[in-house]
Amino acid sequence: METELSEFERQMRRDINTFMDNAQETRRKAATQPPEWPREAGEEVKAPRSKPEGAPKTGHLVKLAVRTKQLEMDSVFEHVSSSISKVEAQLEAEKAARKAGYPIIGHVIETTRL
Repeated sequence: METELSEFERQMRRDINTFMDNAQETRRKAATQPPEWPREAGEEVKAPRSKPEGAPKTGHLVKLAVRTKQLEMDSVFEHVSSSISKVEAQLEAEKAARKAGYPIIGHVIETTRL
């Protein structure tokens, strides 16, 4: 009876040690490598986007009333700025309007956040 019990204990110790060695190896692997997820061939998974690709991620859309002559009707000039500052976005829009050939800037019609 004692030999069976000691053999059982030895076998249990071997199984526990093997399990603990495998568990330590798994922990080491998890700590040093990113998880491996199964993927199908040629398929890349991307997060869904709320905006179309190529659209700026942050910033403002500034609409200005601009004119090329003093006694002309105002026309709308739109500029997309990547700046998070509203004032800085307006200054960028004014510079872009002057560069586009509108020397007279009437006023800011609207500034919306992207």
